[in-house]
Amino acid sequence: MELSRKKSTASEYFSLPQGAPYQLIGGELTPSPAPSWKHQRISRKIGTRLSEHVENNGLGEVFFAPVDVYLSDENVFQPDLIFIAKGREDLLSDKGYIEGAPDLVAEILSPSTLTLDAIEKKEAYEKYGVKEYWIMDGESQTIYVYAMKKTGFELVQRVLKGESLSSEVVEGFALDTKHVWGE
Repeated sequence: MELSRKKSTASEYFSLPQGAPYQLIGGELTPSPAPSWKHQRISRKIGTRLSEHVENNGLGEVFFAPVDVYLSDENVFQPDLIFIAKGREDLLSDKGYIEGAPDLVAEILSPSTLTLDAIEKKEAYEKYGVKEYWIMDGESQTIYVYAMKKTGFELVQRVLKGESLSSEVVEGFALDTKHVWGE
């Protein structure tokens, strides 16, 4: 017999002590342990270049985890990287979190988050209107880029080591992945 789990809400999530290692996924408080140094390295290498490009071109803002993204009363995530386009600053809540779907989110896979990032969070990002979603796999050194189309997310790029990552929502951004994965 399966025991039913108590569903949590965003208000319960936000009442946790600041910095509590959880995300709210489908109404369930999900542990979110500290990422590995490899995970942090990938985040830094991509995020720094993305942030520099966005700032230098006045395109908006880039945020790094941990920052809460409130999508619904049952879904509050902490993506690894977040881009909010210029003119959408209203998503930046006075309460300290991002309220609504960012233009771009990126998640770096780890063994413990594979299902959450590749399936559950991807479905929520699609449902709530994220325009572009990057899934970065350090093991295979591959980046999967999903873009919002009329029917939902479509895989528009599968970027292998040594290829160039680009974005449909961050104008002019391109990154040779040798800067991420090495030679």
